[in-house]
Amino acid sequence: MTSSAVTNTGLPNLRDLLPSPYPLIDFLPAVFAESTFAVRWTAGFDDVFAPLISTIDCVDAYIDPLLAPEEFVRWLSSWFGVLLDESWPMTAQRAVVAEAVDLFRMRGTIAGLRRHLTVVVDGEVEIFESGGTSWSVRPRPEPPTDVEHWVSVVVRPRDPRALSEEAVAAVIRAAKPVHVVHTLQVIR
Repeated sequence: MTSSAVTNTGLPNLRDLLPSPYPLIDFLPAVFAESTFAVRWTAGFDDVFAPLISTIDCVDAYIDPLLAPEEFVRWLSSWFGVLLDESWPMTAQRAVVAEAVDLFRMRGTIAGLRRHLTVVVDGEVEIFESGGTSWSVRPRPEPPTDVEHWVSVVVRPRDPRALSEEAVAAVIRAAKPVHVVHTLQVIR
């Protein structure tokens, strides 16, 4: 940083570090560009507007969960009603938020459970299921009592220390139908 980029307080001079991408003098008639007073006067506004313009220009980076700061990722997850586990690596948290719409669309299916676990677990995931289905002529029927629906999940993580068994169980509970019984086996 050059000496002109630092103020007498030792703090960086934001005007030198963040110039306005749209100087106001460029939007005025050309006759004003010849006046040194008009150039200096509009430069004062440019100094004030530059941080605002920069924020607006970069808002898409805050909304994209793959680029946003970590605290923003957790805030974005609340937009979709996604509960993130603090024990997950940040890459998994970002991926869950980025794919939230697709994951919710597939919720309640084996394909949705597999995809959700693949996003969260860094390793191999195997899913076994009862394969039973049921139907009814009534809307919202009670689940049948004569058929047992179950799903069994076997997880082989690449790094066993980085996997929270409780977090994986929470993902399974959230992604499967309520009446389906599940078991989880983590092979370390």
